[in-house]
Amino acid sequence: MDNAKELLADLVGTVVKEGGSDIHLSEDRIPTIRVSSFLIPLVKKQPLTKGQVDNIISILIPPKIKEELEIKKEVDFGYAYGDVRFRGSIYHRMSKKAIALRLIPKRIRTLEELNLPDILASFARRQQGFFLCVGPVGQGKSTTLASLIELINQERLEHIVTIEEPIEYVFEPKKSIIDQREVKIDTRGFHSGLWSVFRQDVDVLMIGEMRDPETISTAVTAAETGHLVFSTLHTNSAAQTIDRIIDSFPSDQQAQIRIQLGGSLAAIFSQRLVPRISGGLIPAYELLINNNAVANLIRDKRTHEINSVIETSSKDGMIDLNQSLASLVRAGEITVENAFLYSINPKTLEKLI
Repeated sequence: MDNAKELLADLVGTVVKEGGSDIHLSEDRIPTIRVSSFLIPLVKKQPLTKGQVDNIISILIPPKIKEELEIKKEVDFGYAYGDVRFRGSIYHRMSKKAIALRLIPKRIRTLEELNLPDILASFARRQQGFFLCVGPVGQGKSTTLASLIELINQERLEHIVTIEEPIEYVFEPKKSIIDQREVKIDTRGFHSGLWSVFRQDVDVLMIGEMRDPETISTAVTAAETGHLVFSTLHTNSAAQTIDRIIDSFPSDQQAQIRIQLGGSLAAIFSQRLVPRISGGLIPAYELLINNNAVANLIRDKRTHEINSVIETSSKDGMIDLNQSLASLVRAGEITVENAFLYSINPKTLEKLI
């Protein structure tokens, strides 16, 4: 076990020293880290043995979670090593265990430091509404929401509750009261934890991820009843996000959720982290702001028109992903090749570059 502790400490130190974001560990494989979106095998290390992996898992999770791992074959968890925190996942592959650890920076960066648009701050300053940050896995959604929650924490006297699996960024209460609740440890699940906020005098709610119709429905209801609600979804665009939400409900409930979403939605922010020419990553993004026109499109089953609304509504603060990518190319931040790689509609992007 002592060897496992030393090995884990060495790997944690390596990913921090190299400015990495992830560590991948598995039996019979060389430990691998991710730096600026690239996987880098630590070739000076030996492939891990089954005993080493099992011992590291014993360090990462308590016996109760290990029992769940054996039953469900995968678990998510949070792990703190000194002042370094990770979001982790343990899973099985061909009867062998594998570990993925995502580094969570201790300091919560501002919107400016994250190269995100200033307009996002206006949604953190609202009293109620539903704000969604969307995009594929590993594109900085949790980091963006943490920046918005920290902005509220610094500016307003509010009661903020987060429901996460696992807890990622740890907030230090400043002006606000912040209660962070971890699924399976502090609450049975997202839905039960979310429903209980109606009895907890909550002003601001952050849901780590919306995974089922019950959670989505309760989140929308919370936004309708005077709460400011933040959450994430693994979708590629604002229009796709709305369709995904609505399609998750039975057909006889979809008309109602359209009405509720049209009334409660504040905005949908979709982001991608694109390799930067100078090194590291920089976000490209899309922003849909809900207004009367957008609300009508949602209610009238015309979400296919939303992309056109975004493209023609920059004066209202909306941001088109292709425009964002083109701006990064013109500023010398990203290559033309990467712009096309991350674009959802390359033909339109071609006209902008």
